[in-house]
Amino acid sequence: QVQLVESGGGLVQPGGSLRLACAASGFAFRIYGMSWYRRAPGNERELVADISNSGDSANYADSVKGRFTISRDNAKNPVYLQMNSLKPEYTAVYICYAYYYRLQYWGQGTQVTVSS
Repeated sequence: QVQLVESGGGLVQPGGSLRLACAASGFAFRIYGMSWYRRAPGNERELVADISNSGDSANYADSVKGRFTISRDNAKNPVYLQMNSLKPEYTAVYICYAYYYRLQYWGQGTQVTVSS
């Protein structure tokens, strides 16, 4: 059974940091590309960061470059999103995504709220 389970969300003040984690199981994690998306109220789902299956290559949305870092551990199957210098406009549900050609899996998401 494929599972992507996100954790680490919560309420944080502007300028603060959070580290999200996505625990993956039930598929060959190390061959899948992994991404973090977010969906803010009233907005479409947005790609935030992406990392290759090997972890050698990562890409980021312009809005989070220099603030967010995506990483993965192919030995233990989590993927992380380190979020620094958070802004209120980053408030959203953050969702983990795995893809390998036509195969794709989504997590349920974890809520991140940036507010004072």
